[in-house]
Amino acid sequence: MTDLRHGGLVIIDYGSQTSQLIARRVREQGVYASLAPYTASAESALALAPRGIILSGSPSSVYDTDAPRLPGWVLESGLPVLGICYGMQLITHALGGKVAPSGAREYGPATIALDPAAASLPLWAGLDPEQAVWMSHGDRLEAPPPGFATLARSTNSPYAAIGDPARRLFGVQFHPEVTHTPHGGLLLANFALGVCGCEPRWQPEAFIEQAVADIRARVGGDRVVLGLSGGVDSAVAAVLLHRAVGDRLTPIFVNNGLLRKDEPQEVVATFRDGLGMHGLVAVDATETFLDALNGVTDPEQKRQIIGRLFVETFEQAAERSGSLDWLAQGTIYPDVIESAGTGRPGAHVIKSHHNVGALPERMKAHLVEPLRDLFKDEVRRVGEALGLPEEIIWRQPFPGPGLAVRCLGAITWERLETLRAADAIFREELGAAGMLRGETAQAFVALLPVRSVGVMGDLRTYAETAVLRAVTTQDFMTADWARLPHELLARVSNRIVNEVRGINRVVYDISSKPPATIEWE
Repeated sequence: MTDLRHGGLVIIDYGSQTSQLIARRVREQGVYASLAPYTASAESALALAPRGIILSGSPSSVYDTDAPRLPGWVLESGLPVLGICYGMQLITHALGGKVAPSGAREYGPATIALDPAAASLPLWAGLDPEQAVWMSHGDRLEAPPPGFATLARSTNSPYAAIGDPARRLFGVQFHPEVTHTPHGGLLLANFALGVCGCEPRWQPEAFIEQAVADIRARVGGDRVVLGLSGGVDSAVAAVLLHRAVGDRLTPIFVNNGLLRKDEPQEVVATFRDGLGMHGLVAVDATETFLDALNGVTDPEQKRQIIGRLFVETFEQAAERSGSLDWLAQGTIYPDVIESAGTGRPGAHVIKSHHNVGALPERMKAHLVEPLRDLFKDEVRRVGEALGLPEEIIWRQPFPGPGLAVRCLGAITWERLETLRAADAIFREELGAAGMLRGETAQAFVALLPVRSVGVMGDLRTYAETAVLRAVTTQDFMTADWARLPHELLARVSNRIVNEVRGINRVVYDISSKPPATIEWE
């Protein structure tokens, strides 16, 4: 079976905050796209036999001494190249054009006008002569390289797009990958399909067929254990594995006492009874986790303790089940990126959960991650193609450390129960308003270790503050706060204060701006 990832595009990542969005937008066209750091060798970057290359944006300036450069193999490969913002400036700088600081920086919406030379090119097929785009640059082209034609211009960018069609080299100063460029998806589709000749083979049904075949080929007749959280990632991984190996799959669900209200019971009922995974092992390790977290207030220390205990608990359960040959995880592409798994320039370890990164050396199991190449929206589409229930596909993400990073300060059973009750009210009201899907990608309550005086009726209270957080996102790489109706927020606040002991104040978090981390702590 031909690898579906072959014959797609490779994106050379220069540290732009939207590099991952380029990959996701290309995949929306049915073409696989992967990220490679600009330091990658030709052998590594071209390992999947891509049919084209995209150069991402960057916070750098090409004329700086220590600026990231264009690898020689990019142009030597003879593949079509599309440079985006810094990527276009790199092509220009490398081929003898001129890039200089812009007299008027362009950040935000702009309108580009296509030159007549662009009209007949496949890159611009179906696009109107004037296009709304999103600019984000402090440098601009003063002169394109020899052999390049001007394809578009804006008020502040005389060379908003350039190209050498004979060599299939193109550059755009704007960002087609962001939603603020309404027809950017069509431009990327034109490049992938029209210029590079890629085939739109990256589809959920084809992925399922290949994933099942790959799992069977790797695992053979061995047994597989899976860390099951109940979220959509581990659920889709579980169904794929179950389809591949049947009863040789042992899903292990660890209740660490840090889950949402009624979640332990719901997970067991869904997977053991609803999906027929009768080998599911459920472990209640609440006391073990809470004892270890007693008095710990630092969020990263909480994560480390939870990660260590999870691995130990999981390992013990797996050994009792009789096998630890293969360990499966629901790792997805953003997990890999945010745990610096790609080695991308300037990458920081954003995620330090137990379900991202390498296994402890003492665990001799081989790792299988069937969703490692997928974004969250792709996982959901695969789940739909597998026939999973909607309540699983649209279950909102839950961090590996659970409520530990939403219960700020010291963790006690009483504070966790308070947080669980408040969180359940928030999600219940959002569900009743039909806002648990498209309107909010993730919504939860955090509990602050800050007590304040309040008055309820004739009584004086001294209790903690709950923070409501709801975000919108399409890709789980960037997020913005959800503009919830005031009436809904008032109703949620009123219910929490009246129904949940230990909370006398509720606030709504609107501090984030895109890009923003999904989790809050």
